[in-house]
Amino acid sequence: MVSGHACMYVPACVNVSVFHTISFLCLYCVAGQLAFREFLRTEYSEENILFWLACEEYKTITTSNEIAIAAKRIYTEFVQVDAPRQINIDCGTRQEITNSMSQPTLSCFDKAQRLIYKLMKKDCYPRFLKSEIYQVLLEPSEAS
Repeated sequence: MVSGHACMYVPACVNVSVFHTISFLCLYCVAGQLAFREFLRTEYSEENILFWLACEEYKTITTSNEIAIAAKRIYTEFVQVDAPRQINIDCGTRQEITNSMSQPTLSCFDKAQRLIYKLMKKDCYPRFLKSEIYQVLLEPSEAS
């Protein structure tokens, strides 16, 4: 438990403000994910975290049939031009993914996922750290 919030992969002895200030690993923390997602929603860029999370889940798939179905879903929701939650990636990366859709692999979204991760880390995350949403995350809960 960190500041009263259940976080995965974060040792209980880690101070949440120090942890989040020096690390972008809040994506691995349930409370951090929810707060960051809410922040991105207010900035109209929630598709970034949703894509990143979809890619993380995609990498756990074990059957080729499920890989094909999930790849198509991620592609149509986030990658294809005019997708409902189109992510901001370069046209070369978009084309590589498009080309891979006939035989998708577990790594077909890796480059785009890295680009979105870097975008969130360098652009959105510094603003998140200054946001009211993040400040609420830092407040000790009444249960602590």
